Amino acid sequence: MDFSKIEELNRKLKSLQPLNETEMKRLREEFVIENTYDSNAIEGNTLTLRETALIIKGGITIADKSVREHLAIIGHKDAFEYITTLATNNTELTTRVIKDIHSFVLLNDAVNKGVYRRIPVTITGAAHTPPPPYLVPVQMEALMGDFEGMKQNVHIIEAIAEFHLRFESIHPFLDGNGRLGRLIVNLELLKAGLLPVNIKFKDRMKYYDCFDNTYLINGRTSDALAELIARYETEELIRQIEILEQKANMPY
Repeated sequence: MDFSKIEELNRKLKSLQPLNETEMKRLREEFVIENTYDSNAIEGNTLTLRETALIIKGGITIADKSVREHLAIIGHKDAFEYITTLATNNTELTTRVIKDIHSFVLLNDAVNKGVYRRIPVTITGAAHTPPPPYLVPVQMEALMGDFEGMKQNVHIIEAIAEFHLRFESIHPFLDGNGRLGRLIVNLELLKAGLLPVNIKFKDRMKYYDCFDNTYLINGRTSDALAELIARYETEELIRQIEILEQKANMPY
């Protein structure tokens, strides 16, 4: 895959006069709201984008919506803030860090948050069956080790896509794996100096297809997820460049 356009756009973004702290905070808040909505909606959360914004910005409780759905919104928002701090500190991705992020994601479940699953699971409608629980720690450690090699041998977006596919196939936790996996995608994008991406609810079938068609005939992993992440990254870069250029051209 050719990532030259992303590299070019990223260089252009970094060459422009950045937003001030207040402006950055506003844009970040808008992104977190949309990302929290979409990531939870993919997993079946019924709160709307507007309701998600009301919970995050105003702490408002939405009538007729469950406590579980409210906590999923709050937990994801807190998890995103946490990965932003991790990225700023260039924190190494470890199984301990993954469990810590999961503790935010599964805010509603004190027993299972940050704990690998201890029972076998199946994923409804998926062609793949996750490994038995006794293999989860082994496969997670193998994935962490392999990820370092991936980052050395392929573009970071390809490495992140490969990690995400394998992470979701392991399905290490009883619940919250999808939201957690997408947060890890953004953590690693931020650490690589790129922008976080928002895999949208409307694109969920394209996203699901990346997992159903993971392995090609020759045994190599599919490029579909890397292409999806790259498209979102390109769109985010263009959007932020346009914002900065519009600000630079405004009369004062």
